[in-house]
Amino acid sequence: MKSIFAEIITIGDEILLGQITDTNSQWMSASLAAIGVRVVHRTAVGDDAQHIVQALRLAEQRADVILITGGLGPTKDDITKKTLAEYFGDTLLLNPQAEADLAALMASRGRTLNELTRLQSMLPSRVIYVKNPVGTAPAMWFAEHGKVFVSMPGVPYEMKQIMNTGVLPKLKETFQLPAIQHKIVRTIAYAESAIAQKIETWEDALPPYLKLAYLPSAGAVKLRLTGTGADAQVLETEMQAQIDALLPLLEQHAYAADDVEIEEAVGRLLKQKGLTLAAAESCTGGQFATMITNVAGSSSYFKGSFVCYVTELKSSVLGIKPEVIQAHGVVSEQVVKEMAENARRLAQTDIGVACTGIAGPATPHDEAPVGTIWIAYADQHRTITKKLQLTAERGLNRHLTAMSMLNLIRLSV
Repeated sequence: MKSIFAEIITIGDEILLGQITDTNSQWMSASLAAIGVRVVHRTAVGDDAQHIVQALRLAEQRADVILITGGLGPTKDDITKKTLAEYFGDTLLLNPQAEADLAALMASRGRTLNELTRLQSMLPSRVIYVKNPVGTAPAMWFAEHGKVFVSMPGVPYEMKQIMNTGVLPKLKETFQLPAIQHKIVRTIAYAESAIAQKIETWEDALPPYLKLAYLPSAGAVKLRLTGTGADAQVLETEMQAQIDALLPLLEQHAYAADDVEIEEAVGRLLKQKGLTLAAAESCTGGQFATMITNVAGSSSYFKGSFVCYVTELKSSVLGIKPEVIQAHGVVSEQVVKEMAENARRLAQTDIGVACTGIAGPATPHDEAPVGTIWIAYADQHRTITKKLQLTAERGLNRHLTAMSMLNLIRLSV
């Protein structure tokens, strides 16, 4: 089955000047991928006819479908429609259906169709009219030069409505599109290079219609397996078999076989086991609590966090004896152990988790260098401690600490 390639051209000086972010291309790419159309290029050009023509010429050399957004309003800088008509050797004519739809839209808003707005109904004569259900600028479908060109307004809400109601269904009618599916495996505390080495034999044996992508982020790597085929059910079965073979290779580093963050995976685990959790945070300053409460419904298992940033609060709130801090240092295994145990006791939860350390950029403690972090997990049977030696900047060190606390919970319950 032939692959269908697409290019997205975004038109507007405001994009190139950095005044607005091009969210359209991201959304369109995902929507096209979902129906089996592969986006191979994304281009941004200004409101300049010559540059638009250059982009069109390049796009039709490398794509079957060219989607264009922007420049379809009634003002003088909206030149896309005129440029497309000239590019295809066509002329603008009044489109009766576009005019009728536009008049109906204005009437629904309690307004009459003025002459400036009526100009939106002037379309290239050979165009296939695509209704804009929520705006005044219609979309245009061109079958020219053996390619499909679709021009849409740049307003994100309007573009999405047009794509969903007109463009995507028509693409599926026009092309024989393959089934395309994705499988996600989320890993933590495992470097991208180490993963690649570990699963090299498995990856090398993948059939050509299955592709693996490594998507690293701070402290984690997402693995995305993408499959393309004629039969969706056969593809699903084959991909699941590959994932089943992959997971044992990743051992304890794979925390989810779907696209969820570590805090959601931990939340699922706590709910499944009927366990409750409290935290005591120092160097993270509440970031652990922020992450875990990002998950809707986390109040069913997370009671709260004692954010004791200064030494005095570790004693007065958490009950860490000053002599323990004096003897071992505030950044120590003994202190973090008692922080986790006391958080559990004070909150009356099944689990307590804690951290203390030096996120940087400087250290107030002579006994510990920057990046020294202690984390701990405590339940009714045991307390587990772990020392981290982080080397990133302050903000990332705090984030990695919170992630490590979540991962320690996952591995310990």
